Amino acid sequence: MIRTDEHHSCNGTLKCHSDQKQQESNSLKNGYHRKETVQKNGKGDGFHQPRVRGEDSFEEAPMYVAVLTYMGYGIVILFGYFRDFLRAVGLEKCHQAQEREEQKDFVPLYQDFENFYKRNLYMRVRDNWNRPICSLPGPVFDVMERVSDDYNWTFRLTGKTVENVINMGSYNYLGFAENNVDFLKTVAEETRQYGVGVCSTRQELGNFSIHEKLERLVAEFLGVESAMAFGMGFATNSMNIPALVGKSCLILSDELNHTSLILGARLSGATIRVFKHNNMQSLEKLLKEAICSGQPRTHRAWKKILIMVEGIYSMEGSLVRLPEILALKKKYKAYLFLDEAHSIGAVGPTGRGVTEHFGVDPNEVDVLMGTFTKSFGATGGYIAGKKELVDYLRSHSHSAVYATAMSPPVVEQIIRAIKCIMGVDGTTEGQRRVRQLSENMCYFRSRLKEMGFIVYGNQDSPVVPLLLYLPGKVGAFSRAMLKRKIGVVVVGFPATPITEARARFCVSAAHTREMLDKVLQSLDELGDHIRVKFSRHRPSHRQELYNETDFELDS
Repeated sequence: MIRTDEHHSCNGTLKCHSDQKQQESNSLKNGYHRKETVQKNGKGDGFHQPRVRGEDSFEEAPMYVAVLTYMGYGIVILFGYFRDFLRAVGLEKCHQAQEREEQKDFVPLYQDFENFYKRNLYMRVRDNWNRPICSLPGPVFDVMERVSDDYNWTFRLTGKTVENVINMGSYNYLGFAENNVDFLKTVAEETRQYGVGVCSTRQELGNFSIHEKLERLVAEFLGVESAMAFGMGFATNSMNIPALVGKSCLILSDELNHTSLILGARLSGATIRVFKHNNMQSLEKLLKEAICSGQPRTHRAWKKILIMVEGIYSMEGSLVRLPEILALKKKYKAYLFLDEAHSIGAVGPTGRGVTEHFGVDPNEVDVLMGTFTKSFGATGGYIAGKKELVDYLRSHSHSAVYATAMSPPVVEQIIRAIKCIMGVDGTTEGQRRVRQLSENMCYFRSRLKEMGFIVYGNQDSPVVPLLLYLPGKVGAFSRAMLKRKIGVVVVGFPATPITEARARFCVSAAHTREMLDKVLQSLDELGDHIRVKFSRHRPSHRQELYNETDFELDS
């Protein structure tokens, strides 16, 4: 159990109960291709042949690109202040919410400066987000056409639909977001048996047998003692971290961690220190200081030191340096919280995440976290590890105590996806999808680099960020791609550094080679048209920091 009062306490040595029944094999055809012979896709014990970790790519843009990017933001900000002046004198209509005249002496509800960016920068490109989808979010989808008559403050639907748009933005890594009736028979059966809503928490009247079945299957899939499922992926982090650490504890967080991890750390009341992304020297420096200096003022030893990292960083496409972090964790007697939201199902020879990818025993990670919202085509998340840890969270986690239990049809969707990946459904469809995803993301990433784009991330990551840099090109890129019937996600400040606006592609096993070739052809043409092929194949200074180590890895 990780909630202890001593810094060097053990995480527990309880073994899995041998009398637990194994999950029965399901002979239903859950794939979307032909049924094949039965082949179980390996055991979830984490002891696979480790792969050599490819270096993360963070190529630097030419200096003129950074200068033009800052100039672009400067010009937009100047025009923003000018338009605010016009609104103040009544020459331009202000569409934003404001206090009423009789409330002018009150403390303002809407801070003018805080909303400046949204009012004058975001509104210019707001049409590139929140587009309404009216079909299955599979490899292709349909988008409802909309227009704005007031410069993106409001939208109206035209009644037309843009059909068969290639989906390059959803986290549908293994293609389980599907609606084929033959594949969803078990989901329909569970819906008829249990209904859709549970209307109670797990601790009251919402603990169904199907929930326990899912948790046993997740633990078996991951190769750990126990697991617990939650109804929301974001809350799996934000509501469980406060149950694991508190005051007099120290959290060492990667600077690019997801907002859910950051919120959970803040809610815990623990001291938070941030280390540079994937930089082992920065992490070790903080660990040394924590051990030597202890808590501020009192200099007492920290009750716990928790390292928080992600398997795949969703905005950078980079992989965690797991073997090195585990070496540091053991050396300084810290705990490790690993968020595998984007890596579980998508990484590893049989889809069991970064622990399998690096050939690491999953039991060496104190807290394994993941979500069902991406590779499994459902909702929710899980926490897995020692049985002692999971039992503690069942009674102390806010998500476990207060949140409504997961919907049974959603639970069954997760079960059928995991069984398909494991091969216990009687097919090799899951293994085929994992291989197809690996082929697709390597092909897509390598072709983008050949075209001259700056692409961030690791070669084994299904998240492929393409750098656009200049703010004016972000909106133009997204609109032009939609005209070519390709749906993309574009991201800018404050979600990224101000000079690193980008388009983020998410590759899926459901993408055919023809789809990827069409996307690549459109990107090649558009890249020349709006001039975003900035690559000069210069390695970033970030990579030089990765190789400076003064600790030894386990042999």
